[in-house]
Amino acid sequence: MMVPIVHWTEVDSPVGPLLLTADPGTGALTSLSVPGQKGGRGVQEGWRHEPALFRAAEEQLAAYFAGELKEFQLEVSTDGSEFRERVWAALDTVPYGATTTYGEIAARIGASRAAVRAVGGAIGANPLLIVRPCHRVIGADGSMTGYAGGLERKVRLLTLEGRL
Repeated sequence: MMVPIVHWTEVDSPVGPLLLTADPGTGALTSLSVPGQKGGRGVQEGWRHEPALFRAAEEQLAAYFAGELKEFQLEVSTDGSEFRERVWAALDTVPYGATTTYGEIAARIGASRAAVRAVGGAIGANPLLIVRPCHRVIGADGSMTGYAGGLERKVRLLTLEGRL
């Protein structure tokens, strides 16, 4: 079986090193992971270290962490179920400095109240941390609920955005 080629690089950030992967054909960002992330990626044998491919992502992440960028303009490519892709698209509409709830995301995609758990699962499986702002989703009671990158990082990102 042929293992697909994945291009990758690592970028330093205030929340630790970020591992970025991209589709070698299109250059589209396919994942952004942090160390210790639940379901995060790690460099695999056969991957190609291609820092030049990630210049735009690196520049935009630096501007974001400097408080100068509110919205990422990067080509991304994710491979989720139709339901997950709808949830992830809804995450993209949550503005910088704002928060929303799992229930509000469910309502936004036309899912039932009973689907809130499935919405939470899809958000937890978001392969593009920071770029696709799952850190902006909080509990209905305002609590800092789960974040695949760790609650400490979630708090740091929301503090950076002036939300906390």
